[in-house]
Amino acid sequence: MCPTSNSAISISRARRLRRNMTDGERKLWSELKQFRRWYGVHVRKQAPIDPYIVDFAIHEHRLIIEVDGEDHFSQDGLARDLKRDAWLEGRGYRVLRFNTGELADAFDGCIEEILTALELLKTPPPLTPPRKGEGNLGAVGSDALRGEAKL
Repeated sequence: MCPTSNSAISISRARRLRRNMTDGERKLWSELKQFRRWYGVHVRKQAPIDPYIVDFAIHEHRLIIEVDGEDHFSQDGLARDLKRDAWLEGRGYRVLRFNTGELADAFDGCIEEILTALELLKTPPPLTPPRKGEGNLGAVGSDALRGEAKL
């Protein structure tokens, strides 16, 4: 078998999977496809990483995002996922897994977890009162607390 035949099969299968995404994958993709515009991060859906096709890949951050349905929770499914994750991690990828229930019940939390893994979720500095003589916090306004100076 020539090397291009496996590659061609993977690409063909990935295209088919892109057209037939699950509801959970579709919901997550609706958010992830905006990451390029919002954060400058390119997310690929149903990306072939030989010999696997992953649900979502962010190659520049070596991050894989998988959406797991019911079949992933069987004995065989868990064993396949462990083998797959070990293979991907052996090539420098981190794997985040969300089940369809998590996406339905705590979607924003899933997005936060992805942003944290990408180190894109910035937490604001703690609010501390000004020291004596540094002025009235009320006069500065809330924009200054977020680092937005008014001109």
